[in-house]
Amino acid sequence: MKCPYCGNVEDRVVDSRLADEGLSIRRRRQCESCARRYTTFERLEEIPLVVLKRSGAVEPYSREKVLAGVRKAFQKRPATEEDLQNLADDLEEFLRENHPREAASREIGRWILGRLRAMDEVAYLRFASVYKGFQDASEFDREIGYLLEKKSPPKSRQMEEVAEWRP
Repeated sequence: MKCPYCGNVEDRVVDSRLADEGLSIRRRRQCESCARRYTTFERLEEIPLVVLKRSGAVEPYSREKVLAGVRKAFQKRPATEEDLQNLADDLEEFLRENHPREAASREIGRWILGRLRAMDEVAYLRFASVYKGFQDASEFDREIGYLLEKKSPPKSRQMEEVAEWRP
């Protein structure tokens, strides 16, 4: 560490404590040259998650983008912001456990569809209509038929079968 007062790189740690609920370490350091004390923090650097899009493009994972899509699906439906935040938390946990560096957008979409299907069928249909790119009412009708039969939909041109969400 470089002393913020004199620029010397020689120091010693005089105190270390956990900070930010254990997510970082606070260190009090004393400069060997000027004897002044200063504080530093050490944090774990997370590896950013990236999303592989259908087009082949790669972009950083965006929690806000996921939440925006789910909020649209749940518009005027009985779900709280806390429910949606929990869904996003669960998705991120799933991704970190199963795809620590990169995840395909179709995998994310399938996971969300499975979760929405268990939460609210109307929200599921709204999200599915955008995600699967429904072209006409017959596609809605077919998807409603799958919901009523409690079956998983077959593979479509844009999506593999919906993975059921398991908590």
